[in-house]
Amino acid sequence: MPGARSPIRFRNVATAAGLDFVLENDATPEKHEIETMLGGVAAFDYNGDGLTDIYFTNGAAIPSLEKNSPKYFNRLYRNEGGMKFTDVTEQAGVQGVGYSMGAAAGDYDNDGHVDLFVAGVFRNTLYRNLGNGKFEDVTSHSGIKSDQWSVAAGWFDYDNDGWLDLFVVNYTKDPLTFNRFCGNPAKNVRMYCDPQYLEGLPNTLYHNNRDGTFRDVTAEAGLSKHVGKGMSVAFADYDGDGFMDVFVTNDSVPNFLFHNRGDGTFDEVGLLAGVALPNNGHPISSMGADFRDYDNDGRPDLLVTALFGETFPLFRNLGKGLFEDATETSGLATLTSKRSAYSNGFFDFDNDGWKDIFTANSHVDDNIEQFIATAYKLPNSVFLNTGEGTFHEVSQSGLELEPPRAHRGSAFADFNLDGKIDVVTSSIGGPAELWENASEDGHHWLVIRLEGTRSNRDGIGAIITLDGQTNHMTSAVGYSSSSHFGMHFGLGKNRKAAKIEIRWPSGTVQVLRDVPADQVLAVRESGELARLGGHLQTC
Repeated sequence: MPGARSPIRFRNVATAAGLDFVLENDATPEKHEIETMLGGVAAFDYNGDGLTDIYFTNGAAIPSLEKNSPKYFNRLYRNEGGMKFTDVTEQAGVQGVGYSMGAAAGDYDNDGHVDLFVAGVFRNTLYRNLGNGKFEDVTSHSGIKSDQWSVAAGWFDYDNDGWLDLFVVNYTKDPLTFNRFCGNPAKNVRMYCDPQYLEGLPNTLYHNNRDGTFRDVTAEAGLSKHVGKGMSVAFADYDGDGFMDVFVTNDSVPNFLFHNRGDGTFDEVGLLAGVALPNNGHPISSMGADFRDYDNDGRPDLLVTALFGETFPLFRNLGKGLFEDATETSGLATLTSKRSAYSNGFFDFDNDGWKDIFTANSHVDDNIEQFIATAYKLPNSVFLNTGEGTFHEVSQSGLELEPPRAHRGSAFADFNLDGKIDVVTSSIGGPAELWENASEDGHHWLVIRLEGTRSNRDGIGAIITLDGQTNHMTSAVGYSSSSHFGMHFGLGKNRKAAKIEIRWPSGTVQVLRDVPADQVLAVRESGELARLGGHLQTC
């Protein structure tokens, strides 16, 4: 669509909003892998005021892995409304410890306050939200270990007992002691080593004991025998059997799809299902993932980001436990083959009823230009869903004054309650970006927030169908990041949703009819409704 104005437009308002975060990796001449893999972001409402706040993970000094300066603090920014944020890190008690990587938001103790897990290099942290604007580090009491290099994590209720369990994604062994020279020895130009030289790890599954503690069930769940090089995790019930399944991106080895058998165990079916590898049969540098229905056929699909020359694979769910590689037919193969990206998300940015794509772009190596014809720092990308199974790039006209940066994590939410999904990103050595969705009004929308009574409190795992669209409540989105604000639906020109069906993890099914558009709707599993606010009014 040359010359046409993009229906999706963003503007970076981070400076005006008060987001002054810079991602510090303490890069060394030895080029330890951890230096290029940090940067998870979480978007969640920590103080229950209806506004989505922002949390950034951050690095530490190398080799001590200590946050020995405030510049290494993880940072929490409170949303004051009107796209203004205040740094409340120290008063909330979440500046963190160690070299942090990923963040995962979820209410694990069912007290109505969203908690936070931070994954890191030999230092995982569980923060319990006290409900008074402060968090308590309960890691030592919880039973969660810090004995491996963890990159990401996600909350899900794998056994449908009403309590969130924790899946931790682990990368490789020896992140600091490994010191192979990779690059061009003749010119003494060093780069981050290919993962083929690194020894992988299994991921870790913790079962929620319902008393504030967790039990490591990795072995008994059948996960410990699957060794990978994990980067991110995404959850969805891809086969519709009522249990949430797990997709893990792996770096340069086949991805994992863990099918939930419903008895506390999982089968790894990535190859059989068709999501372990792209069509060419070669493993790629899989980074971020989102697991959502982009073609409105009622089945969750998978989008994976990767590096230059690998494309960003799109796996379309065919049903009956099978996926097809739709990267080529969707147009994404051509659009992404010359890009590299870490994080990503499927969201309807123009509210037309079809989920679009945002990718936070950058290569792994800060000197990649000396080896191949691509750049390290890249601008982000936006791909418009045509509604016909294909995507068009709208990045050039849709992102105003977009700078190339070393982007890493991203999180998504309607930060200013105008019904349009905004994006926040982190960048190594550079300022955070807050992309306010400035797309033209004209389409209607709904945001649905859930409160479980028989299921987990924040409704993670619930599936909503709305006038031909399907989405599910999850906070595990993109690379090492978390987006916990509810479920957003674009309604196009429709001023109401004719039918909304909610399938809770407990098995409860609720049906709502003729729901007015342009509002944030809170739904309790008991059936109570509350209008929280939105474009038209706030109550």
